[in-house]
Order: sequence, then C-alpha cells, then structure tokens
Amino acid sequence: MPASQPTHAALSLAGENRFRLLVEAVMDYAIYMLDPDGCVASWNKGAERFKGYTANEIIGQHFSLFYTEEDRLAGVPQRALETARREGRFEAEGWRVHKSGRRFWCSVVIDAIRDDAGHILGFAKITRDITDKKKAQEEVQAARDALHHAQKLEALGRLTGGVAHDFNNFLTTIRFAAEMLRKPAMDSEKRIQLAGLVAATVERASHLTAQLLAYARSQPLKPARFEVQECIEGMRDIFAATVGAGIRIEYRFQAFPLYICADPNQLETALLNMVVNARDAMPGGGLLTIAVRREINDQASGTVCNSEQPCIEIELRDSGCGMEPDVLAHVFEPFFSTKPVDKGTGLGLSQVFGFAKQSGGDVKAASEVGRGSAFTLSIPEDKLGGGVQEPRRAGDDCLSRSEKKILLVEDDTSVGTVLLALLEDLGHAVTLCTDAASALRLLDQTNGEFDLMITDVEMAGLNGVELANRVRTKWPYIRVVLTTGASKQLAGTDHQLFPLLPKPWSPELLIEMLKQR
Repeated sequence: MPASQPTHAALSLAGENRFRLLVEAVMDYAIYMLDPDGCVASWNKGAERFKGYTANEIIGQHFSLFYTEEDRLAGVPQRALETARREGRFEAEGWRVHKSGRRFWCSVVIDAIRDDAGHILGFAKITRDITDKKKAQEEVQAARDALHHAQKLEALGRLTGGVAHDFNNFLTTIRFAAEMLRKPAMDSEKRIQLAGLVAATVERASHLTAQLLAYARSQPLKPARFEVQECIEGMRDIFAATVGAGIRIEYRFQAFPLYICADPNQLETALLNMVVNARDAMPGGGLLTIAVRREINDQASGTVCNSEQPCIEIELRDSGCGMEPDVLAHVFEPFFSTKPVDKGTGLGLSQVFGFAKQSGGDVKAASEVGRGSAFTLSIPEDKLGGGVQEPRRAGDDCLSRSEKKILLVEDDTSVGTVLLALLEDLGHAVTLCTDAASALRLLDQTNGEFDLMITDVEMAGLNGVELANRVRTKWPYIRVVLTTGASKQLAGTDHQLFPLLPKPWSPELLIEMLKQR
C-alpha cells in the first residue's frame, strides 16, 4: 500500500518551522516580535548579538529597555508603537543601548501585525546596527568641513594679503608726501602737487574700502525705488566706451516697467564691474548680451533671488573664453583674479556679490570653456512702490546762518582732531567730545546751545544712534548727523530718522551737508 501523502496542515507546520529556524539563525539583523503592549515575545540570534540579552533574559520585558534614558523620558518608544499602530509601519534611526551600557546607532522598522478582522496581534520589529555606516558618513562630512575650512582660510589669506599690499602702497605714498610737506622751504606749486597726490591716494583707499564693505555686506546703502531698464538705458554710452568698438552690446528689455528698491549708484557700479569682466573675457571682440526679466522665485524658474517675492533678473552673457570649474568656484571671492598683477584689483565681482546680498538678492555665474560666461544679478521686485522715503531730519529748525556751533562726537582722537580742524577752518565753532556720556554732560551744562551735532555711530557705551535719539528728545532743535563706515553698525536701530555721512567723507560732502537745514 503506498505511503500516505503529507497533509496540508503538516506541510504548513513544516514551513512555519523552517521559517522560524531561518529567522532565529539570522545574525545580521535583530528580528523579534512584540505583543500589543510592546513586550518582547520572541528573540533571534541577531538580536542577542546586537543587544547582548539572551532570550530567557529579555522575553517578557518591555522593548523600551533598549532605548536611551533621554528617549524614554521623551516618550519615543510609545510614539513609535502608536505610529506603527496608526500607519501600519514605523521607520527611524537612533541610538540604542546594549546590555553592557554601550550605545550603538541603528536602523529600526516596526510593522503592525493584524488578524483578518483588523485587530492588532502585535508588532514585528527589525533592527540593524549601522554604527559603522554612521561613523563613515561623519568622517566624510568632517573631511568636507575641513576642506571648506581650508578654502575659507585660503580666501581669507588672499583677502588679507591683497588688502595689506594695496594699503601699504597707499601708506607709503601718504607717508613720504607728509614728510616732504613738512619742509618749510618747499615751493607752493610742489606743495599743492603733493597735497593733491595725498587726496587722490585717500580716494583710492576709500574706493578699496567701499568694495571690501560691499563684499562684507556692510556698505552703507541709499535705497530708492527706480525702474531698472531706464537705469541700464542711461548707461549705454558708458558701457559702449568701456568695452570698445570690437564688442557689440545687445540689449533685451521687457515691454513693461520693472521696479526695484535698491541703491542705484551701487547697482550701476555692479553692472559696470560685470561689463568690465565681460570685456576682459573677450580680448579679440565678441558679443555681450544684457537682458532684463521678471522671475517668480520658485524651483522651476531657477531664479537665484533670496526673497520670496518676484525678482528682477539682470543677465550679462558674453561670448568670451569662459572659465574652468575651479576658477568659476572662486569668482566672487575678494582679490581672486586670473588677470595680471597690474590689471584690476580682484574686487569687482566681490562688490557685485556683496551688493546683491545686501539688497536681499543674489548673483550666480555660469560658464563653459570656449563658450563664454553668464552672470545673473537678481534683486527683489518693488511692484507696489515700497521705496524708502527721504528720512525726516531731526532739528530742521536749526538757526539759519553761515557759522554754526557744532558738537563733534568721535571716539578716535586722530579722526576727531582732523575733523575739528577742518570744521574750524570752515568758520564754525566746534567742541569735540570723545564719547556719548561726555557729550550729554556738555549739553546739560550749556543748556543745549548747539546748532548741530555730528556723531560717530560705533562707540563704547552709548552708541551714536542712542545718543542721537536722546538729543532729539531733549533738544529737538539740534540737528543731528550720523557718521559711520559700515552699515552693520546700524542694524537694529532707527537711524533712518537722521542723515548719514558715510566714512570717509570728503570736505565737499561735509560742506554740502552743512548747507542743508
């Protein structure tokens, strides 16, 4: 009689036994069951290997035993089960604790197990130790951070070296000119020539400082609402003279006006810097395309503006030699230049970068060797006319006369002494204070008998803006003028109530300010 065939139930039981043996034998994963309350109901060799507990030690214990104390206090195990119960699955990475107390980083999956009626029977939990993977990722990130830090140090070294080189040249000129001017026997023509040389050197130093402040986003700006295409239209002759006859400029404007709120002078400087860069990339001539467009700030448009509102993009595209990727990565860094030593300062594009960032926008560069480069400057649109209004000046009712009584507040004695002499030379009665506290005491002692106060912003103790507000409150007839070399010193203040003289200011600018009422 033939042997009886195994029944379906017997086959199913044999399959379950094989599966159980398979799960129990797995060493690379901790695979175990939890009951509906989160207590361990089964345990495999992988779980014993990862967590250090034998089946006899752990079955019946709550699975939160494997979590760190801070996670248990924060309710992480309970939230994991609730997520698996509600959504069917929970996945996460985190720290777990070995029986010995050692922590390891693991990947965790919890699946809800339900009967045919949908009732929770328990949870299947799979854990894998990925500490080595996490450590490798951290080492890669540390290497990237170290590389980034090295690149920053390289850029900083290039910046400080460039500043030191240029300012040493300025100081050499001023030093020797000053020594020559001390000679009493020097004829007047030579004296005037040397004085002009010193003034010109100061202007060059001032221009360099302004470019550095622009890169650092600390350049004092005078934003106003204006139409971008009209601004560019007004620069056509300058652009044409800059690039020369060998380069053709093509303009692509929109048929409707495009307004921004920014410093128009700084925008013109930024555009001119980009035009000069394009010219230098096309020594044999070529085509420069200047396009203006309105872009919505989203991923699809690819706009580079930092603002959430629509942006106005100004793109300058040349047909020049293009740049290698390693050059392109550094184009906006100060003093980075591929030009000869006597050709440019390496600060032109860094001024563009700083102006864009300080104006709430951005700038990007794209280039391919042999196919030219494109620079796109993006500034938030000012569609509703939210331009900055002319600041209301405190003390507009100051006395109308040529000679003024001026209170000068400057904590740098060298600067204060020079300004004192200049103001006195212009025919004004000037008193110098080196801090805000002494200025307030003097005002109290004299009952505020001054027509004008010129104060530095950055001072120890009470700063210039705070001083100006106190003077405006107690002596509203005294006109107050602020002076500073960096706009970051004005951050978080109501400086807009007062006129601003950006350092270093020329005698002409000072005279113009003194004429105002």
